[in-house]
Amino acid sequence: MKYLLIVCFLFQLSTLSASAQEFKYHTVEAGETVYSIAKAYNISEEAIYKYNPDAKGNLEVSSKLVIPLSQQEKEVSAETEDIQFITHTVKRKETLYRLSKDYNVEIDEIKRFNKHLYSEELQRGEEILIPQRKKGTTNTEIASSKDLDIPAANKPQISETREHVVLPKETKYGIARKYGLTVKELEELNPKVDVLQPGVMIRVGTDVLNEPVILTDEVFEFYEVKPKETLFGLSRKFDVPQDSLISLNPALEDGLKIGMVLKVPNTGAGEGNLEEGETEELASDTEGTDAGERLDLTNKLSNFDTKQLVVFLPYNLNQIDQDSIANYKDAILEDRVLRISLDFYSGVLMAVEEAKSLGISTQLKTFDTRRSVQEVTNIINSNNFSNVDAVIGPLLQNTIEATASKLTQYNVPVISPLSNREMRSYPNLFQSRPTDEILKNAMFDYLQKNSGGKNIVIIADGAKNQVKNELTQVLPNSRVILPSANYLSAEKIQAQLSETQENWVILESSNVGLLSSATSALNRLARNHQIKLFTTEKNSGYEDDNVDNEHLGRLNFHYPSVDKEFDTTSSEEFIEAYKEEFDMIPNQYVIRGYDLTMDVLLRLASAEDLYDSFEKYTGFTEYHENKFHYTSKRNGGFFNDAVYIMSLDEELNLKVVNDQQSNLYREFKD
Repeated sequence: MKYLLIVCFLFQLSTLSASAQEFKYHTVEAGETVYSIAKAYNISEEAIYKYNPDAKGNLEVSSKLVIPLSQQEKEVSAETEDIQFITHTVKRKETLYRLSKDYNVEIDEIKRFNKHLYSEELQRGEEILIPQRKKGTTNTEIASSKDLDIPAANKPQISETREHVVLPKETKYGIARKYGLTVKELEELNPKVDVLQPGVMIRVGTDVLNEPVILTDEVFEFYEVKPKETLFGLSRKFDVPQDSLISLNPALEDGLKIGMVLKVPNTGAGEGNLEEGETEELASDTEGTDAGERLDLTNKLSNFDTKQLVVFLPYNLNQIDQDSIANYKDAILEDRVLRISLDFYSGVLMAVEEAKSLGISTQLKTFDTRRSVQEVTNIINSNNFSNVDAVIGPLLQNTIEATASKLTQYNVPVISPLSNREMRSYPNLFQSRPTDEILKNAMFDYLQKNSGGKNIVIIADGAKNQVKNELTQVLPNSRVILPSANYLSAEKIQAQLSETQENWVILESSNVGLLSSATSALNRLARNHQIKLFTTEKNSGYEDDNVDNEHLGRLNFHYPSVDKEFDTTSSEEFIEAYKEEFDMIPNQYVIRGYDLTMDVLLRLASAEDLYDSFEKYTGFTEYHENKFHYTSKRNGGFFNDAVYIMSLDEELNLKVVNDQQSNLYREFKD
């Protein structure tokens, strides 16, 4: 995934059990960080920031921090007398929730004796202690539901119950969520309890989630699942990835059920069920953004200081024998990465030259990273980057992450130009190329918004099972075809087509044989049926000679894309300028270098810095082939989520179908 929302419950148990918070002073020593101090005291970093807001900057040696003491530390020794332990080796994909079920122990109990799990996730292969009560001891009173005074007609299907003492500010929604109940089930277990009062004892289930409920701020709320709602739909409603919803609500691992009470981000739109102010004590580290309309930053230029721009590219020139020009030519022909780097850099140069006509002057430096993390480190250590406005590059993931990591000390923005891989989170890292996950979700959105009244048919092979499952959640009334081999007949497809409705066929595969047979069959069936073809990933299989482009054109093939087709008419002046400078037609890497660099320079010239430009302006920017709309990542940094949905017509012309705001690039000189 690519985003998991990291949730820390370190401080919640002590808040529930303590009548008053205790503190101590900590004197900062050389080499200490907020993270190391938090681990030493078994609290979260957020807890330190809460009482020491200045700690978000650099910690000064000998300065004092106020540390809220954890109550667990005081309680563990007294409670271990009646406990024995099992040593468990963590297996792949195991979670605390699953271990709690397997060993019949609460997650909080596991964390109590494995303190690193308060702030870290389980690691495959590590050994942890699983507490087990010795025979003859117990820590909760369990009663069968048959012992409760509940009318037979109203008994819920809950085999065992326990007692729960209502805490201040707890609600039915919070308690139901904690014990994996619906609100209706909780009410049926307690028919005589109309209004919850602190101190009242009520009956609840025995399946306890991994944290108590504390209601103190307005970041999260509770939401009761309604009929026909899906996990995908809820992730869209609350603008949170599906895996993050599961992290917040471990019960979702067993599936979404009507009436479940979920913890979700508070969108401010009144979607949840809590009263005002009743939300959990957690902090969100992301803000939603709206792509809005297309921005023309040429009308907003205000900062005309000379821009200090650095480009990192993996030329690897040290590997070339420099005795003759012929050696360079041979190296360029043989080395694809070098060719891409040179093409990209020529686009950078065109953008820098074009920016001059707008009054934007640029001091440009370029470095050869030699495709080495060590070389990146050497470059940064040997040069002054404190006044650099932005770094574009490198191209490869490991060197990009190394660059961002080293330059966090200067807060220099680092823009990843071409990689579509999910990057580590650094506060100064901008991923300009959308990931495959973002492309897929853009197509999901398009299908969900536009497929009303259509007969939806999903064709997916075994390798695309996950995408198939997600599609059926987005489009619950769709029909599914599962090919048994790398071939699909027209007869099998026709059985799922409608004679009266337009058929939207979603083809999910990277197998050339299946793509070829399916598109050929659909092309024949299109003579008597209305058919449009879609995919969430236009992979290399669609470029194979066995997949007929004319078939794709007749099927009005739709797919998500990072860029759109280069429009030679509207960009004629740019093409002529490039031909005059470099004696060739610009390719996609040239255009990418130009579009990205022009976007960076215009943003720097229209705001105090790159970060400020996103504060000042919403909407997206668009140039020859690419558009940019950066959204903040949950754990730091930014990613571009601007995606085109492209369609192919019978004349094999491409057009953008998802973005009426997307206008062709208007030359800056006009």
